[in-house]
Amino acid sequence: MKKVLIITNLFNVSTRMIGLAKYLSYFGYETTILTMSKGESPLENLGFSEKISDKIRIIETPYRGDIFNFWRKVFRLLGFKKKSSILNQIKEKTAITSKKSFIDTVFDLYRAIFAYPDEEKRWKNPAVIVGSQLLKTEKFDVIISSSSPVTAHVVAYELKKEFNIPWIADLRDLWSQNCNYNYGTLRKLIDRKLEIKTLSSANAITTVSGVWANDLIKLHNKKNIYVITNGFDPESVNLPPTELTKSFTITYTGVLYRGKRDPLKLFSALKELTRENIINPNDIEVRFFGPKEEWIEKEIRENNLSNIVKQYGITDRMTSLQKQKESQILLLLNWEDSREKGVYTGKIFEYLAARRPILSVGGSGEDVIEKLIRETKAGFYSVTVNDIKRFLTEAYSEYKIIGKVIFDGDIKEINKYNLKEIAHKFVNLFNSITI
Repeated sequence: MKKVLIITNLFNVSTRMIGLAKYLSYFGYETTILTMSKGESPLENLGFSEKISDKIRIIETPYRGDIFNFWRKVFRLLGFKKKSSILNQIKEKTAITSKKSFIDTVFDLYRAIFAYPDEEKRWKNPAVIVGSQLLKTEKFDVIISSSSPVTAHVVAYELKKEFNIPWIADLRDLWSQNCNYNYGTLRKLIDRKLEIKTLSSANAITTVSGVWANDLIKLHNKKNIYVITNGFDPESVNLPPTELTKSFTITYTGVLYRGKRDPLKLFSALKELTRENIINPNDIEVRFFGPKEEWIEKEIRENNLSNIVKQYGITDRMTSLQKQKESQILLLLNWEDSREKGVYTGKIFEYLAARRPILSVGGSGEDVIEKLIRETKAGFYSVTVNDIKRFLTEAYSEYKIIGKVIFDGDIKEINKYNLKEIAHKFVNLFNSITI
């Protein structure tokens, strides 16, 4: 069999790389993943059975922790929770509710100075050492580095220089062109220079959408940039269908970003629909599974939705997937920034596997999410409050008549996004750069 080396952080990664590794074996590739050590099970955390460990070899390098590791220990001594964001906890304790506070500015400045090229920069040296030892003793046909963190690309760049193995740089998120870039102009110029230098050695660059590919082509002036979307594990598809909740449930799993990806338009629609007696508040429950946010609680109270909308806190991945499958409707929150038209969230692919109707809220229209929902017929894309009201009115009526909301997605189109198909696309790319 041929062999591929994947360089990434398994503890801060979508299912993209583990799913890729799992299904590459179907195409004659053995996969080794080089990652940092954190003493956890990345396979289990991402919802993959440990049974696939015979298909994937994981090598964990020594690691001292990211640039916030020392401060996490300090704040834990002060009573802060281990698995919650330090920044969010500080803002909660100081009753800060503004979108961009002094505390946010301090954190961004700290990152700008000390997190170059990113917060995982201390992983570079041990990863290069372990990677070099591995490549001296074994023959690999191709290297894939996947970010974030971008340190993974820096590691691959060093190994490419030493061993001249074909290398694919996979950008799940953009680097210096990222719309969530929080640093100043000087830091951005430095990052852009490093990005161009680093990725110039890559035999190919992959990213998840055509919009992002066009951005990368302009920056790098290269033709070898390819679009390979994220996907879902075909083994996680909701078959046979899970029994649905008795109530009219709308479920969201994951993190919220105030002002960027938030549910306030949904809250406005629900407030109007219940006030107009179109939806009975006793029938409906909107469920959020993810970090609890005080600003969300405030919005819930101000919209008189406390009996409808609930925050259940963080759950493990398997529980989140189960909650998706049992829900009448799945809530997807789009980025409100028009510059984010190229962003596929990993969540939408989980939702495709759940085979439940998707209510996509927010955004500016004509983005990759709208195109995907239209092609797969997996749900409804809504930009305005009136759009949301129209969809919920129809869905609720269906629920009241037959006891559930019917999923009417195009399974053939949806299956184009399963991870086995994604792995096949990577294999085709391997063949084009290794011949």
